[in-house]
Amino acid sequence: MIATISKHACFGGTLGYYQHPSAVNDCDMRFAVYTPPAAARGAVPVLYYLAGLTCTEETFVIKAAALEHAARHGLMLVAPDTSPRVQLPGDRESWDFGIAAGFYLDATEAPWSKHYKMYSYVVNELPVAIARDFPADLSRSGIMGHSMGGHGALTIGLKNPLRFKSLSAFAPIAAPIQSPWGVKAFSGYLGAYRAAWSQYDATELVKSGHKFPGGILVDQGTADKFLEEQLKPGLLDAACKEAGQPLVLNLREGYDHGYFFIQTFIGEHMAWHAERLTS
Repeated sequence: MIATISKHACFGGTLGYYQHPSAVNDCDMRFAVYTPPAAARGAVPVLYYLAGLTCTEETFVIKAAALEHAARHGLMLVAPDTSPRVQLPGDRESWDFGIAAGFYLDATEAPWSKHYKMYSYVVNELPVAIARDFPADLSRSGIMGHSMGGHGALTIGLKNPLRFKSLSAFAPIAAPIQSPWGVKAFSGYLGAYRAAWSQYDATELVKSGHKFPGGILVDQGTADKFLEEQLKPGLLDAACKEAGQPLVLNLREGYDHGYFFIQTFIGEHMAWHAERLTS
């Protein structure tokens, strides 16, 4: 079922790019997997990474400098593509909607509802494929992401605290129903009924009582050009304080939205997940 596109030795383990038919998204999907050297001795914990707008399954494993940390901690990294790659009307008209902008939700509006089921893909279908073909211990799974993928990681983690044991994000879209990116995506994928949007908004999920017992780690650059208009981590911070949800929010002075920011602090995030997945 899973086709190998390429495999590369890296830090004593293996980085591979793969493709498989997705029943959920009704198309072929691509993903990357880094298998650490510890996997030669048995199943290892799994850390899923959800990338942001315009990215692919290659972005994180190439740009984030995470593989050395994964090898040292004995963590398997899984990085899915950011959307189905099925041509639909209007899917390439803007960079923040359609192709490479799946927003990690299950679309309900045509034509997106036939293929754009990234929430179900990440939560249900992809882990089954990983468990079947890789030495992965799904009982020790974590999730993290960046920007749109940070939004996805937060919402998926908060809604599935028994499935995922660790949770973190870089510069997440923390309150998408109050963000132009989120309003555009939710209107297109979910329709005009705003009550249906809150299930994909981390701030609203915390307000409604969802908890992540292991705590949440968020890093945000203060020089991020999207901070005030699109990301709004302060709203998530306030909701977590009100609800008693443990949150570590690090505001990193002078850092922007890109992968140099992620490279700088990826070691701390990998250690955060390793502490919760390998102890």
